Amino acid sequence: MTDALRRKIHVGCRELGIDQDARRDLQLVVTGKSSMSEMTEADLKTMVGELERRGFKPSIKVRSNRRHKPAPRADLRFIHVLWRLLGDAGKLKQPDRRGLNTFIRRRFGETWGAVPRDIDDLRDSDKIETVIQALRKWCHREGVTINDKESGR
Repeated sequence: MTDALRRKIHVGCRELGIDQDARRDLQLVVTGKSSMSEMTEADLKTMVGELERRGFKPSIKVRSNRRHKPAPRADLRFIHVLWRLLGDAGKLKQPDRRGLNTFIRRRFGETWGAVPRDIDDLRDSDKIETVIQALRKWCHREGVTINDKESGR
C-alpha cells in the first residue's frame, strides 16, 4: 500500500505543479520528514490529505497489487461501477470485489440455486439485470448519484 501512496503523492504533486524540491519541502513541513522512504504509511496518508486539501482530486483509489482484467461484458462492468459508487459513498462494509461476490451470494444464492464464484463469470442476462436493478435501487435509497456516462446505457 505504501508504494501506491507514494505514486499517488507523485501524481498529486505533478497535477498541482509542485516540483521535486518543493515536494520535499512540503513533506518536511507536513510530516517532519523530507524523504518518502523515511515515512510511515500514516505519514504518506497525511501527505495525500494535504495534497487533497490543496486541490488534488485523485481519480483512482489506492488498490492492492492484485489486478483483475475488466469484466468481459459491459453490463458486468456496470455492476462493478455501481458497487464502486456505493463503496466511495461509504455505504459498504467491504467495498472490494470479495464484498460484491458476497453480496451476490447472500442476496441471490437461494433464489438462483447456484451462484458463480465470481461475478464476472455470470453469463445469464436476466440475472445480470436483476443484480443491476438491485444495486440501482440501493444507490437510490442511499442517495448515490449514477451518472449516465458511468452507466454506459
